[in-house]
Amino acid sequence: MVYNPANPMIVQGDFSVLLEAYHADFEKVRSGLAVFADLEKSPEHIHTYRITPLSLWNAAATGLTPAEVLEFLLQYVKFPIPNNVCRDIEGYMGRYGLVKLMANPPMIDIAIDTRAVVPGEFLYLYSEDIPTIMAIAGHKETKGIFHHKLDENTLILPSGKRGIVKQLLVKIGYPVEDLAGYIDGEQLDIMLSQYDEAGNEFALRDYQQQAVDVFYDSGRETGGSGVLVLPCGAGKTVIGIGAMAQIGMNTLVLTTSTSAVHQWMREIVEKTTLTSEEVGEYSGGQKNICPVTVTTYQMVTYRPHKNGPFPHFEIFNARAWGLIIYDEVHTLPAPVFQVTAELQARRRLGLTATLVREDGREADVFTLIGPKKLDVPWSEMEREGWIATAICTEVRVPMDFSLRMECAQVPERMAYRFEAENADKIKAIGYLLHKHADEGILIIGQYIKQLEAIAEHFDFPLITGKTPTEKRDQLYDAFRSGDIPVLVVSKVANFAIDLPDASVGIQVSGAFGSRQEEAQRLGRILRPKKDGRSAYFYSVVSKDSREQEFAHHRQLFLTEQGYQYQILDFEETMLGEGLERCVK
Repeated sequence: MVYNPANPMIVQGDFSVLLEAYHADFEKVRSGLAVFADLEKSPEHIHTYRITPLSLWNAAATGLTPAEVLEFLLQYVKFPIPNNVCRDIEGYMGRYGLVKLMANPPMIDIAIDTRAVVPGEFLYLYSEDIPTIMAIAGHKETKGIFHHKLDENTLILPSGKRGIVKQLLVKIGYPVEDLAGYIDGEQLDIMLSQYDEAGNEFALRDYQQQAVDVFYDSGRETGGSGVLVLPCGAGKTVIGIGAMAQIGMNTLVLTTSTSAVHQWMREIVEKTTLTSEEVGEYSGGQKNICPVTVTTYQMVTYRPHKNGPFPHFEIFNARAWGLIIYDEVHTLPAPVFQVTAELQARRRLGLTATLVREDGREADVFTLIGPKKLDVPWSEMEREGWIATAICTEVRVPMDFSLRMECAQVPERMAYRFEAENADKIKAIGYLLHKHADEGILIIGQYIKQLEAIAEHFDFPLITGKTPTEKRDQLYDAFRSGDIPVLVVSKVANFAIDLPDASVGIQVSGAFGSRQEEAQRLGRILRPKKDGRSAYFYSVVSKDSREQEFAHHRQLFLTEQGYQYQILDFEETMLGEGLERCVK
């Protein structure tokens, strides 16, 4: 086995991978590892990755082979790769596609024309490997689901169990390649516009068209369900619209907020031949079911009583949808998994900047929405100029003696909040506002009282979950036009808000160690700037605190994407630059 002690990487028997952060090949190796491994820790000198069955299955779904993974590892390892790791990489990746779910018995018709297929009462679980079918048929988790055996290679199951069996088989280590096809929804005459609202020529960018093509896969049974992972600012909404035009059927879009609903509707009408009458909003104020209907996760998961039914689930059956789009799919609430398990005969597109879920339900996204079909590295998009270059800085603000004493005497969760609400952060915010006085700035935080204090101190408008949608949209529009240079926003602005002129983000508090949230907040400022300037993302934390420790974990996903956080000790900066004059 080839290896070189001068290389930057060590692969260990527990499937962890250690990578030297200061090696000359670090960037190249980091980018390659991110395709099939997850970043766990990123201290200063050594980054730790983890190879998991799910990370390997997602890599296999994009077309990567075990041989390519092993060839990459062998090229950069210091020492021999443990035999069990080589064996299990081949074994796990080989399991993707080993079991296939089909609409017709394989001996009758393997090449299925999915545009014409209407799944009947039963589906067929098939594998060329007879012991695999025997193991599945006899497993305690799955044996009660199947109707009977068709032959030694094929099990028969009710078509209504399509989602459930996929979930259970992933759980026991057999990711299903779903080739059972889709029910065609009601046809929709939709084409992309040739010009945008400003009269400029409009067409999908090359990578956007590639994303649509990979998802659709020329209408074959291997397409029609899956997740596309692209950076914030890459135009995921436009990709969703491109998929709608490609499929040409009634479409249901689920997104994160009413403001995001309005953004989707605005983009659809602007960038397609559909009229505003053909695009409906299903929200608390309006419940219009149209050929294209846009709603929120909060709306469909609302229920009047804790253990009662979800009255708005009916929207999933309100029309013959040919496509369901899950925007920001990493935020998909658990109840929507429940109904999605019953919608496996519909085409399903997930859009996200990160597949990281803090609840650990990435496997449910994999099985019920579909595997990752495309993952475009942030660094690649930045290099091509499709997203802004971002400079990330962690600003550490000291805590005074009384705050430290208070934090020492309360439970850890409460201490974290006290640290996050450190009143001295106001001084750091004032410094950053002065430094970026002529730029569009978002001040983002978790705690409403803290945000109210900041908004009042600097006399800036504030948007929270309680801000009426109409007022919220007015403030976003004023920010886009430059009438308002600074907005203070709560976590409602984490997702699906297009603010192209925002070039500075100041994060003053966050949801503990949420990697997902860190990525989304940086994403608010990554739209490319007209003059090509960089974006600046500041995370203001209390020095030597639990918040600082959580901040390190929050930065993991962005570190994996190639971003490095500069550290600014605010107390030293104040003393060194005489910054009292900058602080209001």
